[in-house]
Amino acid sequence: MTGADSRPAATGPARPPVTLLIADDDEVTRSGLRTLLAAQPGISVVGEAADGVEAVEQARRLCPDVVLMDVRMPRRNGIEATRHLLADSAQPPKVVMITTFENDGYVTAALSAGASGFVLKRLPVRQIAEAVRVVEAGEAILFPAALRRMVAARPLGSAEALPKAALTEREEEVLRLMATGLSNPEIAASLMVSLETVKTHVGNVLLKLGAQNRTHAVVIAYESGLVVPGFTG
Repeated sequence: MTGADSRPAATGPARPPVTLLIADDDEVTRSGLRTLLAAQPGISVVGEAADGVEAVEQARRLCPDVVLMDVRMPRRNGIEATRHLLADSAQPPKVVMITTFENDGYVTAALSAGASGFVLKRLPVRQIAEAVRVVEAGEAILFPAALRRMVAARPLGSAEALPKAALTEREEEVLRLMATGLSNPEIAASLMVSLETVKTHVGNVLLKLGAQNRTHAVVIAYESGLVVPGFTG
């Protein structure tokens, strides 16, 4: 017998997949990433680029949500490509840097240029896919211990930004929680405030710090000493 109880629960419209452009100068790596990431739920690979110049051109043509950008590429490296993308586009994609080396000093420069985070090529593909989804959503940052070590070794030169920013006590609290990788809903739950209130605080933090994104704001927090490596909230 069929009836209301036997029908599947109604759901809202499916969220469109995150569109992704992969930029890497190694053809085997690029092809492998495309095949593996295209098989991941919620991701649609819309194009490839073999160097930084092509990455910018393809991003402008295809308008992907996210660019997975290799750091070291010919003609224009990933850092310069990121800088061009974010400076020249009215609605630029999010950029996730991907690199082979955990201590690659170029990564912090890329974050300063506006990249939203980074992943290592050796990570399981599901973790790279999750990084792409997280960055596209804009709700969390990718800030592993390796990046904290790089910030300590290669500061971005923004250490004075925090004292001059005149953050409120609550904004500093929100920034500390951002540094642990919490999403906006998680911060709201932690502080027992509304999601809209958290979004307002995050926006104020980015504006006052002159930060391009959440990741850059957290880099400044570490440089200033507001947050120290090992901080968990």
